[in-house]
Amino acid sequence: MRHQLTAMLAFCYLLSTPMLHAENKKLVIIAGKPSHPPRMHEFNAGVQLLTKCLQQNTDIDVSFCLNGWPKDETILNDADAVVFYMDGGGRHEVVQENGRRLKFIDALADKGVGLGFMHYGVEIVPDQAGAEFQKWIGGHYEHMHSCNPIWEPTFTALPDHPITNGVKPFQIKDEWYFNMRFVSDISGNERTNVEGMNFVPILVAIPSDEVRDGPYVYPKGPYPHIQAFKGRAEAMMWTVTRPNGGRGFGFTGGHFHDNWKNESFRKVVLNGMLWLAKTPIPKDGVESKVEQKDIDANLDPKK
Repeated sequence: MRHQLTAMLAFCYLLSTPMLHAENKKLVIIAGKPSHPPRMHEFNAGVQLLTKCLQQNTDIDVSFCLNGWPKDETILNDADAVVFYMDGGGRHEVVQENGRRLKFIDALADKGVGLGFMHYGVEIVPDQAGAEFQKWIGGHYEHMHSCNPIWEPTFTALPDHPITNGVKPFQIKDEWYFNMRFVSDISGNERTNVEGMNFVPILVAIPSDEVRDGPYVYPKGPYPHIQAFKGRAEAMMWTVTRPNGGRGFGFTGGHFHDNWKNESFRKVVLNGMLWLAKTPIPKDGVESKVEQKDIDANLDPKK
C-alpha cells in the first residue's frame, strides 16, 4: 500500500551526496506520470535509479520530482540544469497552463540553465512549443515528420565530447526516434554551428532499409520522406550550447526500463546530465553499479 501511495502522489525529493559543498551544481530531474504497460515509460522508477547512480560517484546536488510538474516549482529557481523524462505531445507537462510553464522554462533558459528532454519528452506539437524546443535543445520530435520504430541501432562512432567519456560502443533495442525537426532543418548527424548554437550529435547510427520501411509504433507508416533518406545516419542523442552559454540535450531512447542495465546506455545519459549542469565529467565517465533489485525498485503499479 505504501508503495502505491508513493508512486501516485506528486512530490519532490532532495537527495544530495554525503559530502556536499556550496559550489556544487544543482540538477533537478522531473519524471512524468505513469503511462504504458509495465516496464515501459517507467519515468518515476527511472529518475530514481538515475539519481542513485549519480550519488554513487559524483558531487552534484540532485533533486527529483515524481508524477509530473513539481507541486512547488521554486525547486527549479536555483537549478543549474533540469531534465524532463516524461510523456510529450499535446499533453506535455511543459505546455500546460496556457503557456505559463513554457514561459517559466524559457526564463530558465535565458538565465543559462541547462535543459534536457528524454524519450517521449522530446515530442511536442510545433504550434505549441516548436520554437521553444529549437531554442532550448536544438530540435524536437514532430508527429508524422519524425518516426518512432522499435529497432536495435549500433552506436560505434562516438564523438570526441565529454558526454562520451568512458562510453563504449553499444547496441540496444529501444523505441529510438529519429528524423527530428532540428533547427534550420539540419539533418542533425554532423557537428555544426547553426543560429548561434554549437550543435553536436552524440549517438548516431544508420537505420536499415527495413527499419525505414516500418512499421513504426504510431502511426505505422511508412512515410515516403523517411524512406527517401535510406542510408543516411540519424542522431538519437544530441547536444547544443546556446548563444548565452546554456546547454541542452535531447535523448530519444528510454522506452524500455530494463535498458538502464546497459552500462554504456546508462553512462551516456548520466554524463549528459553532468554536462548540462557544467559539472566536470570524469575521464571514464560516471561510474555506477546497477543490480536487478535496483531496476525493479519503485516501478509504478500498472496492469
